[in-house]
Amino acid sequence: MDDIELARHLAAGAAGILLDLRAAGTHEGKALGAEGDARANGWLMAEVAAHRPDDGVLSEETQDTPERLAKSRVWIIDPLDGTREYGEGRSDWAVHVGLAVDGVATLGAVALPGLGLVLDSGAPQPLPQMAAIPRLLVSRTRPAHEAVEVAKVLGGELVPMGSAGAKAMAVVRGEAEIYLHSGGQYEWDNCAPVAVAAAAGLHVSRIDGAPLVYNNRDTYLPDLLICRREWASQVLGAVAAIEA
Repeated sequence: MDDIELARHLAAGAAGILLDLRAAGTHEGKALGAEGDARANGWLMAEVAAHRPDDGVLSEETQDTPERLAKSRVWIIDPLDGTREYGEGRSDWAVHVGLAVDGVATLGAVALPGLGLVLDSGAPQPLPQMAAIPRLLVSRTRPAHEAVEVAKVLGGELVPMGSAGAKAMAVVRGEAEIYLHSGGQYEWDNCAPVAVAAAAGLHVSRIDGAPLVYNNRDTYLPDLLICRREWASQVLGAVAAIEA
């Protein structure tokens, strides 16, 4: 299978494992999240090794090693994005499978198992019509200061949601116009969502407009902007004014 088919296969397979585990009822809450992370990650790592043995891998749930830094192609994986939401029985969690080539999020698949969906960069659908008032996605528990302030500047509406992948895909699906995050993430939190969003025609960058670069020694990514291109310049301008 080609890379995009493999990404879909990986995301859908991990989604099935996670849904089956939750349905079994053998674990609850944090224990369910921990077990789901472990099972999905074990399967994903085995599948990548079987299908792309020469590629590098970076997964949230596997001890990182420097070998990937010498690789041009690196699969960047989050087996369960939104562990809390998964453990609480919610639908706003995701599985991320991205492929970075020379530091660029080149392709990806994001499963939204609670909604029965897998979105990928291979066959993006046309973006839905935008709302008249911009909707900004924020954390359910810790809305980013910059997002709150940008919403005030734009006259926008804050929409709380769970995982990073769920929020990013909500923009792709037309449920919001802007996802601005400044509270810190890691490469596995957004590589696949960025690839899917970019393929759909959305703006993707750091919140200062700089490009997102992957497969770094330090996997921390401080901030992220995914939004409709029609709003990009206004959002970036508002952030710059807030931070000035």
